[in-house]
Amino acid sequence: QNSHTAKTVSRKSLYILNNQRASGEENMRIILVFLLLAPLALSAKAEKDYSFFDAAAPPETKSRFAMLDDVRILANGLLQLGHGLKDFVHKTKGQMNDIFQKLYIFDRSFYELSLQTSEIKEEEEQLRQTTARLQINNEEIKNLSQEMNSKIEDLIQNKIQLQEKVWGLEDKVTKLAVIQPSTQETKEISSLKAFVEQQDNHIKQLLKIVEDQHMQLDRQHNQIQELEDKLNHIELQELAENSFTGEQTEPEAVPFRVRNATAVTYQTDGAAPDCTALYNSGVRASGVYAIKPNGSEAFDVYCEMKFGTSWTVIQNRVDGSLDFNQTWDAYTNGFGDLKEEFWLGLNKTYSITEQGDYILRIELQDWKDNQRYVEYAFSLGGPETDYTLQLSRISGSIPNALPEQTELRFSTADHDTDIINDLSCPENYLGGWWHSECEETNLNGKYVTPRSRGRLDRRKGLYWKPKKGRYYLLRSTKIMIHPTDLKSFD
Repeated sequence: QNSHTAKTVSRKSLYILNNQRASGEENMRIILVFLLLAPLALSAKAEKDYSFFDAAAPPETKSRFAMLDDVRILANGLLQLGHGLKDFVHKTKGQMNDIFQKLYIFDRSFYELSLQTSEIKEEEEQLRQTTARLQINNEEIKNLSQEMNSKIEDLIQNKIQLQEKVWGLEDKVTKLAVIQPSTQETKEISSLKAFVEQQDNHIKQLLKIVEDQHMQLDRQHNQIQELEDKLNHIELQELAENSFTGEQTEPEAVPFRVRNATAVTYQTDGAAPDCTALYNSGVRASGVYAIKPNGSEAFDVYCEMKFGTSWTVIQNRVDGSLDFNQTWDAYTNGFGDLKEEFWLGLNKTYSITEQGDYILRIELQDWKDNQRYVEYAFSLGGPETDYTLQLSRISGSIPNALPEQTELRFSTADHDTDIINDLSCPENYLGGWWHSECEETNLNGKYVTPRSRGRLDRRKGLYWKPKKGRYYLLRSTKIMIHPTDLKSFD
């Protein structure tokens, strides 16, 4: 529409210009005709006057006066022509000003129309983009509508199924309401309930009595253990500094092997949780087996068959061929050769003991091949507790060197959690261990032979140190675990 208006204004302007041009051209034609006719009229009049005065006056005088009259007439005509031209010029100048004014208005109108046209084009482009987006949204809405219709149909089907189930339950409830127990049956049920409650109270009383007896037995057990420790301490006063005297108190125990060179890795198809479960399944040979504790990945362990069962070995030292001064990560994941010297790993040991209650057995051998052992009931914490160890002695043939009923945190030189008297135990005594006072024992210390007499070397070595007694250098150690309930993995 704006374009059409612009064209209309342009046509009108051209029409006005054409009319002005035509009027100017007509006036110019009139002036030219007047200029052409004026000399002819003057010439004709001069000739007539010349003939009229020809006889009365001399030729020279007549000619002179005739020329003055002609000049006056011509001058008068030219003056009138000048006035006409002046009026024409003024008129033409006014017309030209009008034309320029109209052209200026036309230019302004054309410029405004151009701006409006540009805005219209931009709005048209925006409308196109909006239309495209609306089309895309319309498609998406169609798809969502189809999905909603499908879901509504599914919900309707589910509602129908639920209604059918509710009707079925209502029928069953109706039938149960019809078949109500009789008064006699209700009395019997009440009497049985009362009898069960009475039996429950009686059982609670018995449990209380058993608990009291258990506490009394624990006190007696502690007293017996204290007496046993005193006897063992008296016995150890007679021992040499670097040896255990006397015979092994357990005839079933086999001597420590210096090398497990003949050990064989066995493969089993089952996923046994520990070595004891393998023994119960019929395995009778010591060696390396794959186990899979509950909630853990499968891994290899060394199983030692002895005392009519099988023990899972978590540490073995026989000749000092393996350096036990390792990092925290190494003690967490394990290191060494399962057929020789090794540390199973805190994480693997924790995954085994997490399955139930276990016994911890420590076997020691001095440089005169004398052997001793000690067994503890124990609990092992997870990685968030730094694998805290808590012990309770059960039996043994050597005085205790590990604090009981105390949470002992495992530490290494690069992960020291306990600093006693500003003394870092794993850094000064080498090897990771459950340290408490830095001197009680260290079965993961440096392997030292009897020729090393220096006190510093001995304290960094592999030794057993009762709280009241000497340091005993050890030739070999073995730490094993066994479930307390042998039927827990049947």
